[in-house]
Amino acid sequence: MHDELTKVDIEKMKQELDERRFKLRPKLIEEVKTARAFGDLSENFEYKAAKREKNRNDSRIRYLENMIKTAVIIEAEESAADEVGLFDRVEVYLEDEGETEFFQIVTTLRQNVLEGRVSKESPIGKALMGRKTGERVMIKVSEDYSYGAVIKSIEKGEDPENVPISIF
Repeated sequence: MHDELTKVDIEKMKQELDERRFKLRPKLIEEVKTARAFGDLSENFEYKAAKREKNRNDSRIRYLENMIKTAVIIEAEESAADEVGLFDRVEVYLEDEGETEFFQIVTTLRQNVLEGRVSKESPIGKALMGRKTGERVMIKVSEDYSYGAVIKSIEKGEDPENVPISIF
């Protein structure tokens, strides 16, 4: 599977990758060396913590490299004024809860449900993309569960370049 990402997403990943490779990694390697010098490694918490942090950084580097290598670059296509598109902010009435929520449709890397940003690949994003104000959609969470929602309004949006990419 290839993630559909914008040029801004790719650029943000490249910036983070450079930061992790050329600034953070040398620092973490030095911390591991320093902690190793404290002595007995079997009871050396500082060494274990430094090693764990270095391994996390290396894992993130591999993740970013793979994402960049396999990404499909997309353009934020213009959608009709009354149709949900990438980066739009959508007011949705959730029938089961009887509540209205706001969601912004973003790429996978910039999703953060707690801040109202949902991926176009998520169940909510898939259900909303291309739909119009006033339409009722079914949000399919799994084979056994789905729920209804009504699109109340659509606010056209642009690529939120200031939004950071997700950390895992």
